[in-house]
Amino acid sequence: MKRILTIQDISCVGKCSLTVALPIISAMGVETAIIPTAVLSTHTMFKNFTFHDLTDEIVPITKHWKSENIGFDSIYTGYLGSIDQIEIIANLFDEFKTEDNLIIVDPVMADNGKLYPAFDEAFASKMATLCAKADIILPNITEASFMTGMEYKEKYDEEYIKEMLIKLSNLGAKISVLTGVSFNEGTTGVMGYDREKGEYYYYPHKRIDAVYHGTGDIFASTFVGAMGNNLTWKEAIPVAADYTAKCIELTLADKKGRWYGVNFEEAIPYLLKRIGK
Repeated sequence: MKRILTIQDISCVGKCSLTVALPIISAMGVETAIIPTAVLSTHTMFKNFTFHDLTDEIVPITKHWKSENIGFDSIYTGYLGSIDQIEIIANLFDEFKTEDNLIIVDPVMADNGKLYPAFDEAFASKMATLCAKADIILPNITEASFMTGMEYKEKYDEEYIKEMLIKLSNLGAKISVLTGVSFNEGTTGVMGYDREKGEYYYYPHKRIDAVYHGTGDIFASTFVGAMGNNLTWKEAIPVAADYTAKCIELTLADKKGRWYGVNFEEAIPYLLKRIGK
């Protein structure tokens, strides 16, 4: 059994970050270790949420692991709350990177053309340096625009996306994967680029006109879990995209569906069949 470390915040209610990463990756048959970077009562779409920063706990945790000779087949980062955390995680990458393991970064910081309220361009620049240390990065188009300096566009063509992927790859990662890529009305998809082979891969699927918090975390976690099951990055993309879409479909069909996240739990049997579990 492989062991993955995921580093991101934990929203106690909200179906995002660690509350989706831990159950999804574990259900896929991969041991899942965690470093919670902060604890929130709920995710930030709720009002009056509580927040407790855990930055000071990260280094002591990793020092203990080093003393116990604990290693990881993959390291996967999601939402990081500050430049200080990015610097600490960059050092963690250096400590735990091996010739055989994978570092996967989901640079969670922006969407719909804007950075999240807690972040600025200095944060985006620092995130780009973290992506430089990764083997695979999973930004959306907004996050990619901030890291590459390209203009954000809501309407674009394939040439624009390919240029963005090349500029992302120039940051240093071997594989760059862009989410939320749509070339035709009624479809959306994911497009990746292998820097070493110079190959592109695009997976389109039906667009579902609904927006829920945490679906990006679900995609990234499923992608990581699929690779932990020895799928290639090209094989992992359809699994993650289709599972995310299935979660949204089930939530829309549920008359009592919760507004703050999707019914990912209900879709786990579909996911396990998809990967042959």
